[in-house]
Amino acid sequence: VQLVESGGGLVQPGGSLRISCAASGFTFSLYTMSWHRQAPRKEREVVAVISSGGGSTNYADSVKGRFTISRDNAKNTVYLQMNSLKPEDTAVYYCNTRLLTGYEYWGQGTQVTVSS
Repeated sequence: VQLVESGGGLVQPGGSLRISCAASGFTFSLYTMSWHRQAPRKEREVVAVISSGGGSTNYADSVKGRFTISRDNAKNTVYLQMNSLKPEDTAVYYCNTRLLTGYEYWGQGTQVTVSS
C-alpha cells in the first residue's frame, strides 16, 4: 500500500490550493479515504472524510464551507480543494486509509503554508 501526497506549497491568506493523494497497492474504490493535518506543536487532526463511492463526505468544523474533498476512483486519487485559506490552516497534510485488515496507512505528507 502506498499513498503519495502532492500539491502543497506556499499560498497567501484568502488563496486556494488543491492537494492530491495518489493511492496504490489496494482496491481504492472500496475504501473510505480521509485527509488529516498536523500543525507545529499540535496533535494530528482529521480534516475531511469521503466514502468509497464519493457520495458521503464529512468535514471538521474548522474547514466546513471552505474545503472540499473529492475522489476519482478511475485514477485512484483523492483530492482536497482548499479555498479561503487562513494562516491557521498551515500544517502538513496527510492522506489516510484503513483497510479491512485493520491496518492504517499514511502518506508522507505535503506541507501547506498560508502566509503573506
